[in-house]
Amino acid sequence: MKISEFQNLVKELYFEQDLKRGINATFIWLVEEIGEFARSLKKKEIDIKNASEELADIIAWTNSLANLLEIDLESAISKKYPGMCLKCKSKPCICSK
Repeated sequence: MKISEFQNLVKELYFEQDLKRGINATFIWLVEEIGEFARSLKKKEIDIKNASEELADIIAWTNSLANLLEIDLESAISKKYPGMCLKCKSKPCICSK
């Protein structure tokens, strides 16, 4: 699934609820999901199934925020990460070498 397809799916499913909740409360949900992911990483043995679910939630809430802000995430990601490091223009990045 392309990023734009997922963003559209999230919009179809949740936009009305997200709009009622608003940007600030939606952001708080995202932060809570990041906290749940952090807790899953702190365990001695990481539960990969749980970690993958938390990452999926983080991406979903990020898409909800993008929809509320009318940001095309696929376009934003392509501009920010054009297939090479923006600093050193290399792939992979060699900035720390």
